[in-house]
Amino acid sequence: MWRRAFLILAKRIETRVIDTHCHLDFPVFDADRDAVWARARAVGVRGLVIPGVTLAGFERIVGLRGPGCEIALGLHPVFLADHPEDGLARLEGWLRGVVPLAVGEIGLDHLLPPETHAVQAVLFEAQLRLAMAFDRPVLLHVRRAHDPVVALLKRLKFPCGGIVHAFGGSLEQARDYIRLGFCLGMGGVVTRERATRIRQVAAAVDETALVLESDAPDLPPVSRYWQRNEPACLAEVVETLAGLRGVAVEGLIAATTRNARRVLNWREG
Repeated sequence: MWRRAFLILAKRIETRVIDTHCHLDFPVFDADRDAVWARARAVGVRGLVIPGVTLAGFERIVGLRGPGCEIALGLHPVFLADHPEDGLARLEGWLRGVVPLAVGEIGLDHLLPPETHAVQAVLFEAQLRLAMAFDRPVLLHVRRAHDPVVALLKRLKFPCGGIVHAFGGSLEQARDYIRLGFCLGMGGVVTRERATRIRQVAAAVDETALVLESDAPDLPPVSRYWQRNEPACLAEVVETLAGLRGVAVEGLIAATTRNARRVLNWREG
């Protein structure tokens, strides 16, 4: 029922719902990728961004670019072992040749062993500098590292903004990012009643700071817990988010779509 209501609302406001973070290139979608995209469109999703995580996946991602499907390219901190020594130079070549919508997924992950943190920091700063050189926003992956990420963004006076993917920090950290021109990615975690901190942030920040994301195939909403996530599940996310904020679903759809277009410089066409 909520999927039907979501579709009706999306049609009524005549806007595209944008999934700002969806790993549609991952092999788990190989058997039914077209059907996944069709189900997303059936509930009003008209745009999605596929972020890169390793150089090995860039060609596949670029091949999926098309109407309503944009891409980002970056070297993910979790996959350090998969990045070759010339990874940054090769990433720069891809950015120059392909001109993706954003640089990402990049960032810092301090859930990883401490001995990786210095390498992560070097890789992250270099990619932020590439984003600045190409005037691209960034898609940030940040786990237990919000303070050093914010500090680096401030030190670089990073001007391009972007999205903090799957934001899980505090309200003050959220406000730090917002002041730096970033939006906060809201996905399946917000549907979990025990996720009190992120639900409080989702309810408290200005609507201009929120964007929707599935992070498919990961982080499904509660109705699909332990199942493969997909962009169609954003219908449940937006319903929950609207309830937490005490606003109409249609208004929230319009606001998050407008925010995604703005922060990613997403143009119609």
